[in-house]
Amino acid sequence: MAIIYPTTNLKQRDNKLDIERGEGIYVYDSNGKQYLEGLAGLWCTSLGYGNKELVDTTAEQMSKLAYTHMFGGKTHRAGVELAEQLAEMVPMHNAKVFFGNSGSDANDTHVKLLRYYFNAIGKPEKRKIIARERSYHGVTVASASLTGLQPNHTHFDLPFEALGVLRTDAPHYLRGHLPGESEAQFVERITNNLEQMILAEGPDTIAAFIAEPVTGASGVIVPPEGYYERVQAILAKYDILFWADEVITGFGRTGQPFGCQTMGIESPKLMTLAKQLSSGYIPISASVISGDIYDALVEPSAEVGVFGHGYTYSGHPVAAAVALKTLEIYKRDNIFAHAAEAGEYMQRKLHALADHPLVGEVRGKGMIAAVEMVANKATKDAFPGGVVGAFAQQACEQHGLIVRAVAGSSIAFCPPLIATTAQIDEMVEKFSKALDDTLAWVVKEGLIKA
Repeated sequence: MAIIYPTTNLKQRDNKLDIERGEGIYVYDSNGKQYLEGLAGLWCTSLGYGNKELVDTTAEQMSKLAYTHMFGGKTHRAGVELAEQLAEMVPMHNAKVFFGNSGSDANDTHVKLLRYYFNAIGKPEKRKIIARERSYHGVTVASASLTGLQPNHTHFDLPFEALGVLRTDAPHYLRGHLPGESEAQFVERITNNLEQMILAEGPDTIAAFIAEPVTGASGVIVPPEGYYERVQAILAKYDILFWADEVITGFGRTGQPFGCQTMGIESPKLMTLAKQLSSGYIPISASVISGDIYDALVEPSAEVGVFGHGYTYSGHPVAAAVALKTLEIYKRDNIFAHAAEAGEYMQRKLHALADHPLVGEVRGKGMIAAVEMVANKATKDAFPGGVVGAFAQQACEQHGLIVRAVAGSSIAFCPPLIATTAQIDEMVEKFSKALDDTLAWVVKEGLIKA
């Protein structure tokens, strides 16, 4: 086979699940078996599969104008209108929008915009970026350097130092607290660590702090109460910008339009959007910056003669049209309100599994969650490696449920926002069977610790 699979063990080339078609919140493999898509593809197919309006919009726009660019004096209405609508939606003053193709390249764009901005305002030394352990921000050279997951670093020789990437604590109480430490004490300690690092590095050298409001690939970490309040106070004290990576949490996923609003993050200066922007139907992303940052870029670009950044497909007309239709459906059908209600129901159903012998923690917000399996329920000892998570993921597929093992032995859930309570019941029922299968297997293999 000629294909190189992404984010895959390259030695495991056989036994791939061949997805052939999708309808609603279900997909079907090449043998006709149905699966409930419990991860919305890769956290993105918010409106499910086979949405006729999105399909028709794609065909209509392709027939009208399949491609044009937005370089050097060219424009088109779909791209301009989409930027206007996003600027009105985001919790940011006078927002300006730059379009890309993926969350990775959108974060890469932000790295460049930060450097351009601080050069423009006469602070070229202000270029370092604070990212968190166990974060995920993409896989380009710059965005992978921001990511805090070891598999995305090993063998790639990423330029952390050259990019000025600093690393601070992951806000996961279960895996990060000291013996006897309360959640409040945990928050105080790790935010004090953040402040001490800022002082040691020099506040005048640090441009921004990047965070997913609720994480995805690192295990759906929901920071404890008070964490973001304390972080924002520290950043404001030292004039460091808050950069919200909303690639997963944007567009209703956490129960509010944006994860910032769910988690109490006020007026970020940069936001990264992708995935649910088009319900995953067409690749598109957005790097959003506040108006004051944009204003500082204008004169320097005029001096050079051009703002020298852009992709061939920035603001692709088909992608922009599909994204506009997606936003229209969200608003017209009250998708965010439905997702908020369904999300509360999903959290209750998953938290009801907390007494299962294998479950150490259930966490999440809205329609994103994770169930972490542990080797010892009393001590919350983690299983080594990812073998238990991998087994559980396969067990789910055997029961007709697609989920994703993340952070070792956590199973992530992120169903399409259109899922009904009955479908959430179905998802949890299938997972419960797989959880029992996994328990029987770990007992047989002697992986449970007394």
